[in-house]
Amino acid sequence: MSQALITSDPKIMMGKPTLAGTRITVELILDKLAAGESLDQILSEHPRLTAEGIRAAIAFASRLNRLGSEDLALEVGAMTRLTPSHR
Repeated sequence: MSQALITSDPKIMMGKPTLAGTRITVELILDKLAAGESLDQILSEHPRLTAEGIRAAIAFASRLNRLGSEDLALEVGAMTRLTPSHR
């Protein structure tokens, strides 16, 4: 479900996981949440972002947290190969 919203392309944001069709990284969303920004604040600052996209970023980070480092490399590598890039 939410995984389809997250893409990785070495040509976009140095391959960091991003929300599909944007240059908004999962890292940026998590940093803003960790800094105490509300969902409404984040959404108003990034008009192309949706609440579903924020939830997808959180779910993605949660899933990666459960993976070991080898699994993480495989996960990101597969995502890069299998997910169409959005430029």
